Amino acid sequence: MTKFANSRLFFAGVLFLGLLAMTARPTLDPDLWWHLRTGQVMVETGHVPHTDPFSFTRAGQPWIAHEWLAEVIFYLLWKVGGAAALIVFSSVITSAGFLLLYARCQGAPHWAAAATVLGALAAAPCWGTRAQMFTFTFASLLLWLLERALDRPLALLWIPPLFVLWVNLHGGFALAPVLLLLIALGLVVETGTGATPLAEARRLLARILLLTVACLALVPLNPNGAHLYRYPFDTVTASEPRSLILEWQSPDFHRFMYKPFAAVILLLIAGFASKRIHAGARTLVPLFFLLLAALDATRHMPIFMLIAVPLLAEAMPPSPAALSFETRRPRHANRGFRAAVLVFLGAFALWRWTTLSRTQERREAALLPEAAVACLLAQAPSRPANLLAYYDWGGYAIWRLYPHYRVFVDGRADLYGDLFLKQFRTIMGVGKGWSHLLEKQHVQAVLIPSDSALAQALLLDPSWTVPCRDSIGIVFLRRAPGGTTPEGNQDYPNPVVTSRTIVKWPTK
Repeated sequence: MTKFANSRLFFAGVLFLGLLAMTARPTLDPDLWWHLRTGQVMVETGHVPHTDPFSFTRAGQPWIAHEWLAEVIFYLLWKVGGAAALIVFSSVITSAGFLLLYARCQGAPHWAAAATVLGALAAAPCWGTRAQMFTFTFASLLLWLLERALDRPLALLWIPPLFVLWVNLHGGFALAPVLLLLIALGLVVETGTGATPLAEARRLLARILLLTVACLALVPLNPNGAHLYRYPFDTVTASEPRSLILEWQSPDFHRFMYKPFAAVILLLIAGFASKRIHAGARTLVPLFFLLLAALDATRHMPIFMLIAVPLLAEAMPPSPAALSFETRRPRHANRGFRAAVLVFLGAFALWRWTTLSRTQERREAALLPEAAVACLLAQAPSRPANLLAYYDWGGYAIWRLYPHYRVFVDGRADLYGDLFLKQFRTIMGVGKGWSHLLEKQHVQAVLIPSDSALAQALLLDPSWTVPCRDSIGIVFLRRAPGGTTPEGNQDYPNPVVTSRTIVKWPTK
């Protein structure tokens, strides 16, 4: 093995172990909870749901469970190892995507590793136990295979079967044909400008377009069949999630967590201005469109990094020989030093995983209304009740309270649609007709932040009572007809918990 290859392998190990620690996150994504419940339903019944079982506003209506395989994986991991297993798994999946990205970077290994780390920091706001991380890693694998196919065309044969797996893991599978078409458009531009000979471009275009058609033809190979074709369009065209979900909003560069993303953009500009970056249209066209997507919604920043990071590595200055410690140390010293670095980083990643696992319950208690949910669970009526929960708590309510309660709305924005989400925002903001909307939907229980506008309004409404509250949330129950409290209603048992009761999420 040459010194360069040996050094590159070492930096790959350093990068991977470092990323295992960097990308580890507590399992607190608001959507994780309904993913877990959906996975549990599928594991216990052996069937993928095609209608909504969790809400009372969309009960029985068609629902595309487009992440069904990811949900089964998440639930089985949680069942075996609790939150710790989810933390480790999501960290490994994310780090694998960045390792493939590093493999595509040319030049000095340390500059390639540095560029990859910067790209990872820029994508950090999107990390977590999320099905979206499958899309990041599969997109990284797609680009890696496409580059390898320049010398080994048979590498393209791996893409269709991997795409079938992708289709069943996350709705971001639509990114594959989009990337392929953007690369094809870039090839057309290169041909038109004379940068690529027509014969070469024609051969590459034929392969890419054939691969695109193959991927599109394979989309129905999922439990939802051809219905999955429309899901990406429904998601992209929906406007209301932008007002409820931070990752669908543009990055706010005043916030520190978006500074690395700004740094990537500035370094790219500097690289192009200094003419250190030499990229053809097949790279520049995807770069431009993915930059627009990332500026439009933060959830697209990781995908932009898949194109930007190799260009950053190319823009780095050449390294002087003094930076190569192979020439400065005896070979046995190099081996000992490298082994020590790898052992240290591996131990650090393990410590990071262990720390996050041990603090998981405390982090949940700080962000979620555990006592309020326990109160609702203790007062569960004999028949499923209609619960309006705060949007970010809808999934948690499904995980903890289903089937005793069915939610008004949760993180499945594609299921509810823009019009219904606007109605939910009207209720939460105490807009015009909010009380009528609550009555129209026959809401029986409410779980919302104590400082919300709706909470203040319901405290003044005699038709609602407050059985308990905690430091985060407050529970309202609609009084039974005749003005009696829920305790006097035969559907509700007497409360047996106080606002200080805490029911922790089990570790297994």
